[in-house]
Amino acid sequence: MTQYERMVAGLIYDPADEEIMNEQLPFMDELWAFNQLKPSQFAEKQAYMKRVFAECGENCYIELPFRANWGGHHLHLGNGVYANANLTLVDDGHIFVGDHVMFGPNVMMTTANHPIHAGLREKGLQYNKDIYIGENAWIGGGVMIMPGVHIGRNSIIGAGSIVTKDIPENVVAVGNPCRVLREVGARDKEYFFRDEKIDWENLEAYASKD
Repeated sequence: MTQYERMVAGLIYDPADEEIMNEQLPFMDELWAFNQLKPSQFAEKQAYMKRVFAECGENCYIELPFRANWGGHHLHLGNGVYANANLTLVDDGHIFVGDHVMFGPNVMMTTANHPIHAGLREKGLQYNKDIYIGENAWIGGGVMIMPGVHIGRNSIIGAGSIVTKDIPENVVAVGNPCRVLREVGARDKEYFFRDEKIDWENLEAYASKD
């Protein structure tokens, strides 16, 4: 079994293996060029995302700079995904993001981890576990998502949280480690910030109460 095959299988492997580096480095070079694009170069940004990412749906946008070990080559985006500046991916493993997910600034998602055994770490070995984020999730600024985590659809992760375990759908979760604070409920259809009500009569062109 090659080191690349071990990487794909989620086993402990050597990320400095020559075969792996020969495939990875061109994506890193492309990412460097991507980060030099001007804000107005929408077409060039879309071309990069469609060409390099594992999957990229329609109407996705990433605010630069963007950091990723593989340039996003193992990133799967649904439709309408938005990421604010400084999204950082350790995408040695795969990251799956559903439709209409939003990322605040300075979010980090890491699929890579290192063994507890010091002798294996000394040799620079690692393993990867994929991350899954369900549709319509909102990931607040400064959130860190650890290897193997699943975040359910419609859930909100509060700013600065460190997500080490799975989060179910339709909840608000915060903290270090990130824990469920409450479910998304009926009150959220009436209020958008503390005691400020949603003016649905002026928003019918954009959304509904359902």
